Amino acid sequence: MQGRTALVTGATDGLGRAVAGDLVARGARVLVHGRDRERAEAVAHAIGAGGVYVADLASLADVRRLAAEVTRDHPALHVLVNNAGIGSTLPGDGERMESADGYELRFAVNYLAGFLLTRLLEPLLVAGAPARVVNVASAGQAPIDFDDVMLERGYDGSRAYAQSKLAQVMFTLDLADRLRDAGVTVTALHPSTYMPTKMVLHARGSGVDSLEAGVAATVRLICEPELEGVTGRYFERTSEAQADPQAYDADARRRLWELSERLTGLA
Repeated sequence: MQGRTALVTGATDGLGRAVAGDLVARGARVLVHGRDRERAEAVAHAIGAGGVYVADLASLADVRRLAAEVTRDHPALHVLVNNAGIGSTLPGDGERMESADGYELRFAVNYLAGFLLTRLLEPLLVAGAPARVVNVASAGQAPIDFDDVMLERGYDGSRAYAQSKLAQVMFTLDLADRLRDAGVTVTALHPSTYMPTKMVLHARGSGVDSLEAGVAATVRLICEPELEGVTGRYFERTSEAQADPQAYDADARRRLWELSERLTGLA
């Protein structure tokens, strides 16, 4: 990772902070993203990161500003880790909430923000090729109901979370095809089950797997030499796995891509 630049979203806590610290230790120039400048700067100072970027991923305008600032400051990006996300109960204790743009909050933060950020940073990733995009998803997945994507009927926080995570996997497969000949690989993973992060502890009170296990699985996709050129795959921990069947439905992926472009203003 010497001389390579990596942007890690949601890097002020939990998995994101630990992954960012690991990459710094490997010699990477790590760009720390967070919602709160004071916290982000404290983390960057603690781990020796190379830059701080502040944006609320519940706002697509903030996502655009984040992409513009990274593009302004760096000629190339070698790694993008779309890690930032919210759980099934935090915030809102399971109540339906909306983003600044009026979209269901979990779909907006966990999926749409990463979709838009990655698309806007594509030129930097291509300039940094060979480059890698790693989407931190989950084994908790639920198929998308295209008649009620924003879950306005019978809302359930767990379903909202699981739908957003499957959307990440579907995006991974399509983006991998799009960038296959550009030297940019795209993978997604379930890093570990119920790591003791803030959102897990809020939802269930205790963890199952260790944070270290999740960090190792994520960093493996970021920099393991044997995975050079591996793209369009979904992993559970360190093993390749099958996602929800909808992920392999080309028509569903097309509908999601078109919807995502429309909702983010890229259409």
